Amino acid sequence: MKNLKVIAFDADDTLFVNETFFGEAEEKFCSLMSDYLSKQSISQELFKTQINNLPTYGYGIKGYILSMIETAMSISNNTIPVEYIEKIIQYGKDLTEKPIELLEGVVETLELLTGKYKLVVATKGDLLDQRRKLHKSGLGKYFHHIEVMSDKQQIDYLDLLKRLEVAPEDFLMIGNSLKSDILPVLEIGGYAVHIPFHTTWEHERINHKIEHENFRTAVIMTELANLLS
Repeated sequence: MKNLKVIAFDADDTLFVNETFFGEAEEKFCSLMSDYLSKQSISQELFKTQINNLPTYGYGIKGYILSMIETAMSISNNTIPVEYIEKIIQYGKDLTEKPIELLEGVVETLELLTGKYKLVVATKGDLLDQRRKLHKSGLGKYFHHIEVMSDKQQIDYLDLLKRLEVAPEDFLMIGNSLKSDILPVLEIGGYAVHIPFHTTWEHERINHKIEHENFRTAVIMTELANLLS
C-alpha cells in the first residue's frame, strides 16, 4: 500500500455512529406494533420490506421510514391508526436530529493523512442526510471529494475511480462493511481495510472469511497509520 494515491472512507459506522440509532428506532417500532406480532416477527417483516424496497428507495432514513409505514400497514391489515403513522414519521425526524458521535481516532488519523493522500468519502445513504452529518461532524474540511453512492458494487467503485482519475491499485477503501466496503474493492484490484463496528445491519453481513493479499483489518482507526507505513 506504499504507492497509494487516494484513500476513501465509508461514513456511517466508520467515521461516526449510525446503526446504533437505527436500532433504537427499530426498537420503538417493534414496541409500537407489539399488539400485532412478536418483536422478532416485526423485525423480520421490516427487514424483508426494506430489502424489497432498496431498488426503489435506496439506502437511508427516508426509505427506512417508508418501509416502516408499509410494514405497519401490512401486519395490521391496513387497520393501523393514523396516530401510529404520525409516530413512525416522528421516528424518522428524530433520526435526522441525532448528534454526531465521531468514532475513536478518526480526527487524529485524518489529521495525519491530510496532505499525504487525496482523501475522499465514499458512502451509501440519503444525499441530504449524509451531507448534513458530514457538515455537523466538522470532518468535511479533510476531504477532497464526497461521493454518496446509490450502491457499492464493483461497477459503482469503477465509476468512482474513473471520476477520481485513479487506478484501482492506487486506491484504498476503509469501512466497517465487508460486503459493501471491502469485497467489491478487492475484486477490482484495490486495497481495503476493515474496521469493524460493534453492530452491523443484517443486509451487510457475509458468512465467509476474507483472505486476500490486499486486505487488512484494524481494531480502531488509529491503527491505519501503521498499516500504511
